[in-house]
Amino acid sequence: MTKKSDRVVLGSEQPLGTTRTLLTAEQGGLVKRTVLPGGLRIITEYMPTVRSAAIGIWVNVGSRDEVASQTGSAHYLEHLLFKGTKTRSALDISSSIDAVGGEMNAFTSKEVTCFYTRVLDTSVPTAIDVLVDMITSATIATGDVDQERSVVLEEISMRDDDPSDIVHEHFAKAMFGDAPLGRSILGTVANIESLSRRSIHGFYRKDYTPDRLVVAVAGNVDHATVVKLVRKAFAKGGMDLSGDTKPFVGTSSKVKIARTAGFSKFNKVTEQANVVIGVPGIHRNDERRFQLSVLNAALGGGMSSRLFQEVREKRGLVYSTYSFAQQYADTGVVGVYAGCQPKRLDAVREVMSDVLADVAVNGITQAELDRAKGQVTGGMVLGLEDTSSRMSRIARNEMNNGYVPSVTDILDEVNAVTLEEVRTLAHHVWSQEMQTVVVGPE
Repeated sequence: MTKKSDRVVLGSEQPLGTTRTLLTAEQGGLVKRTVLPGGLRIITEYMPTVRSAAIGIWVNVGSRDEVASQTGSAHYLEHLLFKGTKTRSALDISSSIDAVGGEMNAFTSKEVTCFYTRVLDTSVPTAIDVLVDMITSATIATGDVDQERSVVLEEISMRDDDPSDIVHEHFAKAMFGDAPLGRSILGTVANIESLSRRSIHGFYRKDYTPDRLVVAVAGNVDHATVVKLVRKAFAKGGMDLSGDTKPFVGTSSKVKIARTAGFSKFNKVTEQANVVIGVPGIHRNDERRFQLSVLNAALGGGMSSRLFQEVREKRGLVYSTYSFAQQYADTGVVGVYAGCQPKRLDAVREVMSDVLADVAVNGITQAELDRAKGQVTGGMVLGLEDTSSRMSRIARNEMNNGYVPSVTDILDEVNAVTLEEVRTLAHHVWSQEMQTVVVGPE
């Protein structure tokens, strides 16, 4: 198995103005990276058997980079970049992609923001020009800020109508308190109503800089051609790609996270009670992350998982139940979820608690380990059959880890996980004091 130290130099360490091959075609896909002056990274994966390409511009900034008074700014800004640039109106932006049969969207998470599109390979120049224009030349006009405010408030209302979403929001708040990771990505109604154009534009100018950007492209593309197109688009947008600034790395701006344990109940008129039980987990670069992925799959990752079998199949208490593992730069959480009729809540909590207690003491069986490995590896390979997932994979690895491992390396890591490792991790994780959050009728 290839060791991390044997791989190419990390993106943050690569000399500015140079290009390196990160993976060869024999390793599952030709992946190249260019680091331009100013710290902008361009990474591509060549897929010669397709006639499309997925392009994403990833920004190393998310909701956890906001101070309390800015809560919701990263997501609000994501909306506003679609409203127009110095040379394109909102209609121009959307029609440019629609006219070539493409798809375009964006998302904001706790740690990154991404703007992406998928087009025919012949339309890559258009797609890059439009995306870079949005990133470099957004006007963020006062009228657009005021108009989009109501759209973001509608999105918050839509979230509030879904108790299965709300319970996870409350769980994050319970685990991390008033730290950025505990706050909603969408922000609060009060914050969104008070955010000014000046504040949002300041957030844009401060964090949308070349050293925080990764341009990722996967599909039937030539790396050198993509680099030329990106250079041209950034020059057109007036963003300076010069100087000796290296790619942004680290968590220097991250805050210390407070963890709590206990029980919280939030009354809401719903047909179901929604419950999350969770504990602190591990950060995304922890050496045990592959063990955790196997444990998570065995515990609640599918219909054959321990949780699904015990809560739904054997007792018929719920329709939906699963486990989850969220990993960030410096911490993480793991948990289990279920939605049930309110009268069954106590029974569901009891069965879930029994499952977690048994996993903490006894771990999982060899049969569960084998199924979980197959689920993780099979799901990963099947999930990489299109350009969008390939683009996302190389971008996330570059941004989060500074390098791109081969698919074979990751599969080897998962298959190398032992039963004893999973049992040790299960005991470490699920022996902790637990946080329980319930959203449902009084």
